[in-house]
Amino acid sequence: MIHPSAIIHPGARLGANVTIGPYSIIGEHVEIGDNTVVGPHVVISGRTRIGCDNRIFQFCSLGEVPQDKKYSGEPTCLEIGDRNTIREFCTFNLGTAQDVGITRVGDDNWIMAYVHIAHDCQVGKHTVFANNAQLAGHVHVDDWAILGGYTGVHQFCRIGAHAMTAVGTVVLQDIPPFVMAAGNTASPFGINAEGLKRRGFSADALLVLKRAYRTVYKSGLMLEEARSRLEQEVIAHPEIRPLVDFLAVSKRGIIR
Repeated sequence: MIHPSAIIHPGARLGANVTIGPYSIIGEHVEIGDNTVVGPHVVISGRTRIGCDNRIFQFCSLGEVPQDKKYSGEPTCLEIGDRNTIREFCTFNLGTAQDVGITRVGDDNWIMAYVHIAHDCQVGKHTVFANNAQLAGHVHVDDWAILGGYTGVHQFCRIGAHAMTAVGTVVLQDIPPFVMAAGNTASPFGINAEGLKRRGFSADALLVLKRAYRTVYKSGLMLEEARSRLEQEVIAHPEIRPLVDFLAVSKRGIIR
């Protein structure tokens, strides 16, 4: 259903059974997939592609130009996948020519009110962003990560798969997969054992991940030494492969 007060550019492409609420504005280059519901007073602009079965609540701004002084009107994009919940007052910006030119949000994410996802961020699947979580530009958030309310992430940081932050966490360096973090600035507090149990990780897998955490954070080894030791254990314990790969590509260093 398209509410009569909504303003939809003739060039916009809407799939089957799309709902657009009162006073929402849909721009010329926007694509919205089947069964997506856009609430009232939502503005979707720019080259924005949204998948199927999403629920976008009122007062969101999606696909607006980046908050980056270097941006000069390049035809960059925002891509949002399927089955996402995007609550009130969220802002997702387009990418920039200085990066891949696309801000991406994957599938099945639960994004609460007042979340900001800046230019060129890459967000995976099944993440949870609590209220007021904020990503600066070029941040990567891997699958199943959970950001607590008022978490702030510095530009170019990476949050690993299954990681979790506490409320008010300030992230200035990368958070490895499986790790819980808290504080200003963020410090590690063990692995996200409860979350991993809920996602089907076995007791043996949790034990392996706890040992890997101790290798990285408690052994006294330099980071590259710890990574090399874990690399030798991957064949016997493939659960730690995401951690080893993450450490190999981390550019800002990991939280300590």
